[in-house]
Amino acid sequence: MASLSATNIHKSFGEKKVLRGVDLAVEPGKITCLIGPSGSGKTTLLRAMALVDLPDKGTVKVDETTYNFPLPPEVVEVSPAPWPKVTAVFQSLFLWPHMSLRENILLPATNVNAENAEKDLAGLCKVFEMEEFIDRYPNEASGGQKQRAALARALILNPQYILLDEITSALDIEQTARILTKLGHLKERGIGVLLITHHLGFAKAMADQIVFMADGMVVESGGPPILQNPETERMKAFLHMVEAVG
Repeated sequence: MASLSATNIHKSFGEKKVLRGVDLAVEPGKITCLIGPSGSGKTTLLRAMALVDLPDKGTVKVDETTYNFPLPPEVVEVSPAPWPKVTAVFQSLFLWPHMSLRENILLPATNVNAENAEKDLAGLCKVFEMEEFIDRYPNEASGGQKQRAALARALILNPQYILLDEITSALDIEQTARILTKLGHLKERGIGVLLITHHLGFAKAMADQIVFMADGMVVESGGPPILQNPETERMKAFLHMVEAVG
């Protein structure tokens, strides 16, 4: 079965163990929401699954391609590269300030999907309602506009899996609602989505799978009903804290 999966993933930074044997799978056409307190290892796991920061130990599998870690001493990078089948969008977005949003979106497609890039961009402009601001520079665009451009830049590569790290953290409620609504389009296109989020309402409404992490481990996972009836005391405490904060 096709999926992006992580098995027994470990990752440390110096003496600090950040991931402690994590298992997680993202299926095509489904949304997996990764939730948990700050410092639980969510971003580190996402970066490991994207093979941006390689795990110290474990296995990442992209459909039929398996990557085992640690790599042999003589191997310095993974091969074949998982990109663009797997793409990621991080909080910082990494938009080039001297390029327009249009140029930022098209840049990664020049060597991957050059022939269809302009046509695909036209379609993405409609989906993400970017026609009015596509030719602005990043410093001329709002946070929500830049978020949509960053998503479009990832999607123009026609990925099968997209990993999103708290991409709405700096946005207001209206901008956040727009971005989260667009994720439904990705699901409809058969793209597997892994989303780190603190928006539990979105997770409840849209997620196919919810994974709760704490202390570098997956503590509990399941469908949206686990948000109403968690089994573990750790997840109960987390949800109670989120509810108290509002």
